[in-house]
Amino acid sequence: MAQVLLVIGDATEQMDTLYPYFRIPEEGYTLHVAAPEARLIHMVAHQVPPGWDVTREFEGYKLPADIAFRDVREEDYLGLVISGGRAPEYLRYDEDLLRITRHFFATGKPVASICHGIEIVATADVIRGRRVTTVPKCKFDAEVCGATFVDAPVVVDGNLVCSRTWWDSAPWMREFLKLLNAARDAVAGS
Repeated sequence: MAQVLLVIGDATEQMDTLYPYFRIPEEGYTLHVAAPEARLIHMVAHQVPPGWDVTREFEGYKLPADIAFRDVREEDYLGLVISGGRAPEYLRYDEDLLRITRHFFATGKPVASICHGIEIVATADVIRGRRVTTVPKCKFDAEVCGATFVDAPVVVDGNLVCSRTWWDSAPWMREFLKLLNAARDAVAGS
C-alpha cells in the first residue's frame, strides 16, 4: 500500500491535521505522522472571534507522531502533507524536515500545504516561481521566497497543492488526492 507522510508539531492546527489524517486513509493509503520526535503532539484550535483582528488559539486534541523527522526515509513515501497552525514557525528550522521537503519537490511527488505550512516550503526554497495560496497573514513568507500569492481556496502548481485554512479542506484534499492517485497509478503501471 502506498504511504503518505503527514508533518505536524506542537501547536499544529487540529482541523488542518485531522481532515487529511482521516481522509487520506479513506482513499486506501497508509498515513504516517511525522514530527520532531515520535511522541504525543499537542494540537490547537484557531478561530478569529467576533470583533478580533487576529486568531485566538485554544488547546485542542492530541495526536501521536509515528516517526521523528530524522528517521524518515523520504523515498518510502508517495506524498507529503504539511499541516498549518503555529508549528511551521519552528518546524521550518528542522534540517531533516527541509531535506524531506526538498526530496518531494526534486522528485515531483505530490505535496499538500495548508495555512502556515507555506513557511516550511518557503524555507526549503522550493516555491520560487510558483503560484501558491496560504492564510493571508503568510502572504509575505510566500512572496519573499519568490512565489506569487493567489487568494483562492486551493491553488495547484505542478506537484504542489496549497490551501488557505481548514475552511478550504474539501477542495484542498480533493486536488491533492487527484495528484496522489495519479502518482500511485503511474508507479503501479511502471
